[in-house]
Amino acid sequence: MHPNQVKIYDTTLRDGTQGEGISFSVTDKLLIAERLDDFGVDYIEGGFPGSNPRDITFFAEAQKLKLKHAKLAAFGSTRRAGTKAAEDAQLRTLLESGMPVMTLVGKTWDLHVTEILRTNLAENLAMIEDSVRFLVSQGREVIYDAEHFFDGYRADPDYAFQTLAAALRGGASNLTLCDTNGGSLVDDFQAIVARAVAEFGGENIGVHCHNDAGLGVALTLAGVAAGGTLVQGTANGYGERTGNANLITVLPSLFLKMNRTANCAANLAGLRDLSLCFDELANLRPDTKAPYVGASAFAHKGGLHANAAQKVKSSYEHIDPALVGNHTRVLVSDMAGRSSVAMKARELGMELDEKGPEIVTLIERLKELEFQGYEFEAADASLKLLIAGALDQLPSFFTLESYRVMVERHEGSLFAEATVKLQVKGQTVHTVAECTGPVGALDKALRLALEGAYPELKKMELRDYKVRILESGLGANSRTRVLIESSDGDSIWGTVGVSDNIIQASWQALRDAVNYKLLQPASD
Repeated sequence: MHPNQVKIYDTTLRDGTQGEGISFSVTDKLLIAERLDDFGVDYIEGGFPGSNPRDITFFAEAQKLKLKHAKLAAFGSTRRAGTKAAEDAQLRTLLESGMPVMTLVGKTWDLHVTEILRTNLAENLAMIEDSVRFLVSQGREVIYDAEHFFDGYRADPDYAFQTLAAALRGGASNLTLCDTNGGSLVDDFQAIVARAVAEFGGENIGVHCHNDAGLGVALTLAGVAAGGTLVQGTANGYGERTGNANLITVLPSLFLKMNRTANCAANLAGLRDLSLCFDELANLRPDTKAPYVGASAFAHKGGLHANAAQKVKSSYEHIDPALVGNHTRVLVSDMAGRSSVAMKARELGMELDEKGPEIVTLIERLKELEFQGYEFEAADASLKLLIAGALDQLPSFFTLESYRVMVERHEGSLFAEATVKLQVKGQTVHTVAECTGPVGALDKALRLALEGAYPELKKMELRDYKVRILESGLGANSRTRVLIESSDGDSIWGTVGVSDNIIQASWQALRDAVNYKLLQPASD
């Protein structure tokens, strides 16, 4: 093993699914296993064999996977007190999973041995050693997870180390030190790991951290700095309570900042896509502020920042975002200067002269709109239309004559009806549509009026709708900002509208959404 080599152990499918709101189907879990293997992860922990029908089915189906590199691991605990390992039903279930790796959790904290397991300290050591030795004798690689290791060490360091020695005598390939309660601080954690490395060798030590003190990633990196060579964690930090160490953050920190390497290091440019894939399967909205991979991770808003980043990217970016599959973004607001606006225009595919008269007019218009309550950070499509208009590059695809929206309660049910009258390519088009809500009805009526002339709009749909009250204390007369997310199946874009009438604000965002789609080059 190379002196800077670490092994990556993903426990998303087991520890990650213990997080609130995280659930994967059997199909999801199989897809995830294949995706992690493609990325180059070394170990993939699949769950508890026999604990529920989903995991039983997963392990049965997982035996059919043709993984190129990763080893699948089944998770379980040491034998029961007073029994033989070969006769322990839970260890037998682990073997029946057919997985090449068994991850065994055992007690290292004397409190847990005497008060939770209700046995003595010597018997616990025998349980660890016997269980590991039995599984190794059956041809399995065994990784030993030392549960509550740091709490156990603080209570009785000698006994905590005896539990590790027992697992090593049994033949464990790795002793993973678990900060199960997630309450350790970095200096203390690193010193304890360093002592374990000195005692048992860094090639035998791994770390498994939780994020209860907000330090899951920091502790993991400290464990590697202390000499540990196996890293456990979950994608996007999923996990019980406040989550586990986030591998999506750990990996680039290891490879780009700590001179460590792993099998998956060559695939780091696929990290953002991997993160988004997990969120999609978990049905979660991606964290825009996630380190390295979030949409805001390399976003510049202040004019001085944007200008400096344009000249020397490293002046305001700690890494090249392309290394993790991300990219630089410029956010345009009332803080924007000429450089920011020109850079943003270039990002959106348009050239804007920093010294031209258009940019002065555009910046003043942007500041005026943001003062009214418009926000373009999540509405790039509306911003592109604004820039295109300033450059006289925005065709008139249609002209509004009128619209009307009605909401009616009939026989206990609510429905909305919208009518729209437009001028489209020299003709008057008048349409009506119904939906459960007024914005849905207006959206349907608008696209129905345009689809005859612009059939590409048939693929378009409204994906998300957000409303923000901008002024408190005015009740129903408050100014409202509406953000709309639209998609055509290939791309997603955001638009914004602001008004003291929520329907008018919605109309502005819907109008921009359609205009943006029509402004894009036709796809084959």
